[in-house]
Amino acid sequence: MEQLKTIGRELAMGSQGGFGQSKEFLDLVKSIGESRSKAEEDRIVLSEIDILKRKLLEPDIPKRKMKEYIIRLVYIEMLGHDASFGYIHAVKMTHHDTLLLKRTGYLAVTLFLDEDHDLIILIVNTIQKDLRSDNYLVVCAALNAVCRLINEETIPAVLPQVVDLLNHQKEAVRKKAIMALHRFHRKSPSSVSHLVSNFRRKLCDNDPGVMGATLCPLFDLISEDVDSYKDLVSSFVSILKQVTERRLPKSYDYHQMPAPFIQIKLLKIMALLSGGDKSASEMMYMFQLPSPQLLEAAADAISKFLKSDSHNLKYMGIDGLGRLIKISSDIAEQHQLAVIDCLEDPDDTLKRKTFELLYKMTKSSNVEVIVDRMIDYMISINDNHYKTEIASRCVELAEQFAPSNQWFIQIMNKVFEHAGDLVNIKVAHNLMRLIAEGFGEDDDDADNKLRLSAVESYLQIISEPKLPSLFLQVISWVLGEYGTADGKYSASYISGKLCDVADAYSSDETVKGYAVSALMKIYAFEIACGRKVDVLPECQSLIEELLASHSTDLQQRAYELQALLALDARAVESILPLDASCEDIEVDKDLSFLNGYIQQAIESGAQPYISERERSGMFETTDYHSQDHHEVTSHALRFEAYELPKPSVPSQASTELVPVPEPSYYSEPHQPVSTSSSVSERESSEIKLRLDGVKQKWGRPSYQSSTSASSSTPPRAANGTSTHADGGVASSSSSKPRSSYESKKPEIDPEKQRLAASLFGGSSLSRSDRKSSSGGHKPAKGTANKPPKENPIPVQPPPDLLDFGEPTATSVTATDPFKELEGLMDSSSQDGGSTDVMGLYSDAAPVTTTTSVDSLLSELSGSSKGNPGTYQSQTSKGPNSKEALEKDALVRQMGVNPTSQNPTLFKDLLG
Repeated sequence: MEQLKTIGRELAMGSQGGFGQSKEFLDLVKSIGESRSKAEEDRIVLSEIDILKRKLLEPDIPKRKMKEYIIRLVYIEMLGHDASFGYIHAVKMTHHDTLLLKRTGYLAVTLFLDEDHDLIILIVNTIQKDLRSDNYLVVCAALNAVCRLINEETIPAVLPQVVDLLNHQKEAVRKKAIMALHRFHRKSPSSVSHLVSNFRRKLCDNDPGVMGATLCPLFDLISEDVDSYKDLVSSFVSILKQVTERRLPKSYDYHQMPAPFIQIKLLKIMALLSGGDKSASEMMYMFQLPSPQLLEAAADAISKFLKSDSHNLKYMGIDGLGRLIKISSDIAEQHQLAVIDCLEDPDDTLKRKTFELLYKMTKSSNVEVIVDRMIDYMISINDNHYKTEIASRCVELAEQFAPSNQWFIQIMNKVFEHAGDLVNIKVAHNLMRLIAEGFGEDDDDADNKLRLSAVESYLQIISEPKLPSLFLQVISWVLGEYGTADGKYSASYISGKLCDVADAYSSDETVKGYAVSALMKIYAFEIACGRKVDVLPECQSLIEELLASHSTDLQQRAYELQALLALDARAVESILPLDASCEDIEVDKDLSFLNGYIQQAIESGAQPYISERERSGMFETTDYHSQDHHEVTSHALRFEAYELPKPSVPSQASTELVPVPEPSYYSEPHQPVSTSSSVSERESSEIKLRLDGVKQKWGRPSYQSSTSASSSTPPRAANGTSTHADGGVASSSSSKPRSSYESKKPEIDPEKQRLAASLFGGSSLSRSDRKSSSGGHKPAKGTANKPPKENPIPVQPPPDLLDFGEPTATSVTATDPFKELEGLMDSSSQDGGSTDVMGLYSDAAPVTTTTSVDSLLSELSGSSKGNPGTYQSQTSKGPNSKEALEKDALVRQMGVNPTSQNPTLFKDLLG
């Protein structure tokens, strides 16, 4: 009944043209949603395509109808059908002056077209015009199209307008302009290399959305060149600290977490900047890494994830635990029961992640338990891709931590038997080489025991049905090399087994080839030892069968075996020496032993050898400089490139580019620069198409700044803020007993205890129990027996980059994972004060400071020529007219209207 009511409401809405659409469109959506098969859906869509093709050919279509047709085309494309017949109408809709139609057109073209589509050239001019629109919604729509459709060739057409929009009054426009420049950098880094400083400036934008968008291009730039951005470490630390203190508006909170995505991006950037750099790490945290306090806090946070009932949170806990054991392997022992539970969880994704954790924490004491578990799991799954990965990990662990030779052979047999031909062929070759070379160093007894155990295990397995081809190749090779080496098994017994393999897998030519080669080795060893060779009837029939085989490889092996049986012991020992599989073979690639024969043949009138390259006429490019070669191959095709034409360019013509000054953070849009000579442009363009410094083809006349204009990079100002010499973060978890996993499940299965003891060591549980029982009497780490630091160095507080005027009453709770950052950048009471640059965010009255102009500009632009370091307060005795004039000229040069900014701040700047 409820379903009938829903259908009735939909029909009523359709009859009234709900959502601004016609009844026909709503009926189309309803019919597709109710279709019972893909064939029925395709029939409905194809019928709709025919209708739209007819309707789009009608003259004078109303705008409202055209908008609906475009939406219906988008719906058709979403269902996987071709709607290319209507692409041009979507392009035309972007030209409309009506905001709704224009935005619909931009939405459609971004979904229909890609950056290499032929219709892109038709909307470039429209995008240029809309980027200069007074309506910021139109500008945003154009920027969305820029991010999706502009390719490397059309970047210069829109780049000046996008750069100008970095200073737009609307934060949404500035954010999308940053995103557009980020795309330009990914598509063509050289086109925006001179604009990288804009990302530094926008890190101090008065909108947190713009600042967050700037972190994405900065992450890419830092990934490419870490050293050039070390001076931003203190800025990133200060931003992160203020984010965790909930200084951002509430709209940036997600599930009561302050701006989590900004925090994640900041942590990734800080990880890049601190990698292998002790000084940068100490600016982020006062202790040298790895810090015991941080590890304790991370372990406590991970325990909460592992105890959760959500599989997603458990997955995150296992992933975090796998990262922590790289630093301290003992951390996993504290959560061993949680790991066992995840290993037995029915969720396959969680179980796989747990196996990755066990793989990382494998050592010689627990390798047997872990590998057995991995093989059992490999047998139970049908995913061939993951089965291959599990098999390779089992082989790797067995090679590294094998407790005995017998165990190693058993594990390899299980891997080959159950993983089949999914195992990489290199694994089989490595196994054969390992058996041939042996484990011990100059320990023949250990090597012989390994080979004997391999032969015995393979003789037991060889009779099983449907063994993998790769496994049979390994078995045949081992039996041929070492089947009769110790005298325990006779040549007749081993050769009979090999003939059975060749007969059972007669359709596999590779296995038969390995079996015949193994027979050849068995008979050769017998002949070399002076024993009589008795060829079994089944082996003789196999040889006769292969002598007439259609496979030339098998036929050759059979003829070689037949010829070897007729040789004496001395010749056989020279051809196939005993246990010589690991000896190096010297190969004469030049066949120098034939030189005498060749010389004699040439003297008798034979023609010299002509290589295949010479016979086919494909000479090297340098050979064409020889006249003789050119005459010989004049009838053949020539493959070298044509020479470039050499235009006659007057020597007095100048091809230098006109440098354009880079727009500064507060400067007004630069005016177009006129050329001094149009002739030089025309003559230089005949040589090579150069987009830098050339007059623009679209939009207002302007020039791209040349590479020479940005070649001299101004020195970066360090946004450094010194940390407290005596500062420290005391872990809250160190002063209280650690929460154990056993408290959640008071009754522990004895089987789990035994398994945990096998994986993590027998005494780990008792250690954790003792630790939890005595945790209440343990003093806090980092506080006991620690002498006070002498003569603390006064430092400057960091710039308050994200002060949005939010209530400061909100305190970080004890369970806040970012509480460890408290005290990171606390200001010293002995300082003279510092500039709160991000205090521009706040709606409250700003605090008057005594920071110098040079320090503030260094923070804003990152290009001050001053010495990088902390901001120092400057005081002077009495007014200085010369200095005041210099400050006034500097602010005017920046193009800033002091009345449009924070009046108190500029009052301090101008003195």
